[in-house]
Amino acid sequence: MVAKQRTRSGSDAMLFSSWNYKTLILGLVLVIVGFTAMYIENEVQGFISLYVSPIMIMAGYITVIFAIIKHDKRNDDNAE
Repeated sequence: MVAKQRTRSGSDAMLFSSWNYKTLILGLVLVIVGFTAMYIENEVQGFISLYVSPIMIMAGYITVIFAIIKHDKRNDDNAE
């Protein structure tokens, strides 16, 4: 079998736009800061461990998922 080789041209579109990468990094930072704040407080019944950190972690996960799922339609118009 002959394997097809894909040629790369200069107009290949990236998988994500710059907005997606920035939002993905923001979500990862929120998750890391949330877990770090929970670790630093080191108290099971503390305010940060019970309320602030879980909200930050969930916001980070939602932001990461949103950054992966959102598709910029302007990139499709430019690619055609």
